[in-house]
Order: sequence, then structure tokens, then C-alpha cells
Amino acid sequence: MLAAMPDSAPSPLSAGGVSPRTGGDACPGTLRLHRADDGALARVRIPGGVLSADRAEALLTAAARFGDGELHLTSRGNVQLRGLGAGCGGELADLLTDAGLLPSPAHERARNIVASPLAGLDGSPSLSTWLAELDRLVCSSPAAATLSGRFLFALDDGRGDVDALGADVTLIAEGPEGQGGPNGQGGPGNSEGSGRSEAALLRIGMADEVFRIPAADAPRAALLAAEAFLRAAGDSGAWRVKDLPDNVRADLVSTIRSAAAATGPAVHRPRPRTAAAPLPGPHGTAAISVDVPLGRLTPAQWRLLTETARRYGGELRLTPWRGIVIPFGAGQDEVAKALHALDEAGLITAPDSPWTGVGACIGHPGCAKSLSDVRAEAGAAVGPPGRLPVYWSGCERRCGHPHGEWIDVVATPDGHRISHVRGERRDPPATVRDDPTALTAAVAAARA
Repeated sequence: MLAAMPDSAPSPLSAGGVSPRTGGDACPGTLRLHRADDGALARVRIPGGVLSADRAEALLTAAARFGDGELHLTSRGNVQLRGLGAGCGGELADLLTDAGLLPSPAHERARNIVASPLAGLDGSPSLSTWLAELDRLVCSSPAAATLSGRFLFALDDGRGDVDALGADVTLIAEGPEGQGGPNGQGGPGNSEGSGRSEAALLRIGMADEVFRIPAADAPRAALLAAEAFLRAAGDSGAWRVKDLPDNVRADLVSTIRSAAAATGPAVHRPRPRTAAAPLPGPHGTAAISVDVPLGRLTPAQWRLLTETARRYGGELRLTPWRGIVIPFGAGQDEVAKALHALDEAGLITAPDSPWTGVGACIGHPGCAKSLSDVRAEAGAAVGPPGRLPVYWSGCERRCGHPHGEWIDVVATPDGHRISHVRGERRDPPATVRDDPTALTAAVAAARA
């Protein structure tokens, strides 16, 4: 699988102004802005995608005050602000710090944590304890401050959704006697009355083996794994576990197994190959889920989502599939009313929407490297939902592409290249030259 790269041109900006790029990891943050053709770009890390209504309002204020007013969701459940002025970094950092969105300036790009968006809402284990503790540990580790902005932690409630994303360090909730997933009763913070000790599973990179560790020790084990990776990577320039040579990666796994106090031998548990996003719509009366067309939210849409969260659940959960889950504390009538309002605002509230599964990078004119306006092309090609998601990229970097199985559409100098991706494998591509009708038909056929 090709690695995702930031939607930006190469020149970084610091909070105090412009500085030349010196090489290395160029992932943007909130203190290290990046140039794009539509202005500077900031990426705000939201660990686990969990946002209180107050913090969501602060992000909207930042987008309106310093940027183009819109908020863009990323494939890691983070938020990007675009169209920023080059000199706004200091004021932006102050605003985010006051809102509690920047607890450690040294670690702001290292707080890459995704979590199962429905955790604790549909009978699955809650991950809130793990999430808070892991974020605290990362922010208190001097070594973790040197992690690449691409290094990823994943917290999975047992259903396998974010386990499929191929994170560098994954924790999987496991209940008594191996129970877990949406119908399991175990997991972090859910042991009272079980009469049995619970465990977590620790996966390093994309290995098919996991280690069982005590659930209470899971966040610290995840941090130990990240610090061990940094020592193993040394000066090699590896940003992620998958970048390590095979022998180094094998030694790393052995080292982590000992450091994390694994309770037994490795357990064979292949990583899920498809990352299943929560379907848009109601999830009983416990939550509602919406997808965001191309991950791009207008101020009015963001304000409505924030007001809905404040009224019914108190928080928003941004998903790695550019969607939003809102925990709900009301009956069916209120669920239907909220979904209707969100649908009227242009959000995806049902799985049969033509926009379901359609994604794209920022494209032209926002990105100088893009060869076409892929967002407009994706919109023009929208039709009946297909079996597979489709992602449109303006260049070979494929910024923000999905994982698992998907249809890859890439703009090239010779036309649009379409291929079917299955994890690490890719079918022979077909190229459609400048013919919008043929392109729409080819994408629809590939998705079906």
C-alpha cells in the first residue's frame, strides 16, 4: 500500500513565520504550518477523534478567524484548517491552547491516535480510559516527541475496524476468556462483576501475531512499543514500523514482547483486511452516524453538528473514514429529527446515498502537485453507491487514501488511471483519457 502524504506543497511554515524545509518528516501540525496553493494549512490532532462541543466551537472559530472558514476531516480522524495566513501561527496556537486542543507543544504532531468510533455505544467496550491514559503518557514522554507525524496508534474495541488500518501500534480490547467486539462484555474499564481478569492484545505494525497483556497495562505498553521503535529506527530515517528492514522489525517485536510483559506466547490473529466504517444513520438510540461528502464541512454544517452534539450527547467522534458519530441520549423520535436536519444540511445520513464511499484529496487548485480538480470530477461521476469505496487522487502521492479494498483513481499526464486495490495487492490498471462520460462509466463498473 502506498503511504499517505500530507495534502500540501513542500515548504513548511513555523508559528513565527516562514522557514526553509530542511528535509525529513514534513507532516503539518498546528505549530508547523504548510504552504498550499490556497494558503497555509494546519492539521489539528484529535486523539481518538473525540471532541467536546466546546472544543468543536473553538475549531470553528479558528477556521473563521484565520482560514477559509471550512473544516476538513482527515483519514485519521483529525481536522485540517486551510487558507490560513502565513503569519497566523502564534495566534492560532494560543486559541487552540486555551481550548485544550494543544496540551503539549512538543508532542502536538505525535498525538496520532485513532479509536473505534462506536466503542462503548453498542455493547462494545469503552475505550475512554485507554485513550486518556495513552494521550497523557505520550505527552509526558520526551522520546515520543520525536515520533514522526505519520506514526499511528490505534485503539480497537474488538470489532476490527481500526485494527484494519495498519497502525504502528494497535491495542485490541479483549474481555473474559477472549470475548470482545460489539457483543463482548469485556474491555478496558468494564471489569466489575466479571470475576475474571481481562486482557488486551498488542499488535506491532501489520504483523498477524499479537501479544496478550493485562488490560490495565495496555496504554503504557503502547508507549513502550513506540519508544522501542524509535531506538530500533535509530538514524535509518524510518518513520513507521513498516519502513524498518525485516530483521530489525523482527527484533523490535521480540523486544516489545519482553518490555510489555506479555502473558504468554504470540497469538495468531490476522489483521482484518477491510476497515469497515460505521454505516451512516441511526445506531439504535445510542448514536447517530453521518458521513461528510469529500470530508469537507461548511461552517453551517459544523455548527449544526456541534449543536446536535451539545443537545443530545455532549461530544462528537470524528472517524478515520471522514465521518462523525454523535453519542445519543434520546428516543427514536429525536434520533429521526436530528438525522433529518443533518440530511437537509447536505450530510450523508443513509448508506444508499450516492456519496457513500466516495473520497478525494484536495486536488487542484488547492494543491500545486495535483494534475486536476479531482473533487469536481468525483462529484460529476457520483452515481448509485457501489460495493467498493472509490478514492480520487490528483497525483501519485494519493494523499489520504483509504485502506483495505478500494478503487484507486489517479490523475496522470495521460489521463485517469483506475485500479482495484486489495491491501498490498493491486490489479492491472486501466487508463481513461480525457472523456468524462467514459470516466464515469469506468469508475462505476470498477466499484460494482
